[in-house]
Amino acid sequence: MTKLMEWLFGLSVLGAVWASVTFDLFDLKLPKTYREVAWPMPLYLLVSFGCYSLATVGYRVATFNDCEEAAKELQQQIKEAKADLRKKGLKI
Repeated sequence: MTKLMEWLFGLSVLGAVWASVTFDLFDLKLPKTYREVAWPMPLYLLVSFGCYSLATVGYRVATFNDCEEAAKELQQQIKEAKADLRKKGLKI
């Protein structure tokens, strides 16, 4: 099962539970307060997911690693390429 299918399955299960509680599809005789709490739940989950995503991106940006060795290697390769092009007659 692919990751997409897992997510879609999980969302469909949550959606089915939400719909059954909110619209009382199975005549569960739940108190009205349960339905009042369940009604805006998708919006709460969407806002929570947005906050989590924003925090994750912020954390990853704040702890981004510098690759100094790779930067030096790249600069050296650029110098070698320029020298090779000059040797072949290209003016840079």
